[in-house]
Amino acid sequence: MKTYPDCLPCFLRQSIQAAKLAGGDEASQKNTADEVERFLQSVKLTDSPPKTSRNMHVIIRKLLKNPDPYKSLKDKYNQLALSMYPVLSEKVKHSKDRLLTAVRIAIAGNVIDFGAQLEFELNSDINDVLCRDFAVFDYEAFKRALERKKYILYLGDNTGETVFDRILIEELAGQYGSKIRYAVKESPIINDATREDAVLAGIDNYAEIISSGCNSPGIVLEYCSKEFMDIYSSAKLIISKGQGNFETLNAEPRPVFFLFKVKCGVVAAFMKLPNGSIVLKEAQNAG
Repeated sequence: MKTYPDCLPCFLRQSIQAAKLAGGDEASQKNTADEVERFLQSVKLTDSPPKTSRNMHVIIRKLLKNPDPYKSLKDKYNQLALSMYPVLSEKVKHSKDRLLTAVRIAIAGNVIDFGAQLEFELNSDINDVLCRDFAVFDYEAFKRALERKKYILYLGDNTGETVFDRILIEELAGQYGSKIRYAVKESPIINDATREDAVLAGIDNYAEIISSGCNSPGIVLEYCSKEFMDIYSSAKLIISKGQGNFETLNAEPRPVFFLFKVKCGVVAAFMKLPNGSIVLKEAQNAG
């Protein structure tokens, strides 16, 4: 998916947001915004939004002299998500379709996206996703794929969301005997999950945690490590969490199922869906 002109105000908003979170005063916020404006003048619209965002945040972190401006907020939502785990786990155990409930919970966690917004009504958002109709619902194809393929590459997305992913991963391992590799970012970018976040969520008890080798929101393949690319290229089944991963991988000829909530008008228009839609989508050009 390419970058659209409508993405540019969002990038600028993120630059000011990051400066505020890093404790920058108004002068620092303006300086950061000015530098990002200059960067955006040379942006290629053919690049994906996550690639543009990655290169922008390299500039922001250097200006702010802060490698992780979102750290305190990430810690907050990691702890909040962990506090919700027992109740959400019980929902799965007592549901008529455990897999579907686990999928819904995993998608519910996708609202924790600081690229889109900073504060959430997490309980109400979760309840909404648990009841909302899917806009794209390739569930039967998903179940068939799980029955055929025991080895899964699961592309994680955000901190806090990792706890919700754990619930789905537990179900995949328990019900289908799936062997899972869970991919995280090599280093901080916005609130994308790193190894530390995945371990905190307890995912290491059910999956092998690996690094994508990149520090971009979404999986920007040109920034990924050779080790990750070898795994990605040979994977027979990929679960891709989050809007950013959809933006970077939607045209890739790989056997991918995308799980996410649409949180952006640009992505909504691209998919021809209402903003706020929930999606379980099989890649149309799966290889």
